[in-house]
Amino acid sequence: MPSHAFADNDEAVAYMKRVAVAASGFTNFLGVEPVTCWQGEAELTLDVRPDMTQHHGFAHGAIVGLMADNACAWAASSVAGDVVTGSYSINFLSPATGNRLRATGKVVKAGKRQVIVRADVWSESDGTPPVLAAVAQATIIPLS
Repeated sequence: MPSHAFADNDEAVAYMKRVAVAASGFTNFLGVEPVTCWQGEAELTLDVRPDMTQHHGFAHGAIVGLMADNACAWAASSVAGDVVTGSYSINFLSPATGNRLRATGKVVKAGKRQVIVRADVWSESDGTPPVLAAVAQATIIPLS
């Protein structure tokens, strides 16, 4: 992320699509779609394909973890610029059985050396209420 602030969420999301998705092989391969990346909050979605599931047919924990990690990093980047993840912990609450994942991240506290962020990952299926699949907390490190 550049050090300048974006004018609005649309400008920030366009940048995230260009840099955080298109320039990141894994995120691009999976098809992660940024929805929000603005003022300490992020939201992203992912359509779950059969090759992203584990042997019971749920979204694999690594995919759920990627969504939590990206939600945290993208929320942090909206207040701190270019960042990397220092650490994160995740609690899996329910199997991610839906055909889509939605992750939201929200900055808890932003400092000069670290940004603490919480994330929720929801499993969604058309016609049914979303299910909270995981919660996470991350320490994100600003690079600038």
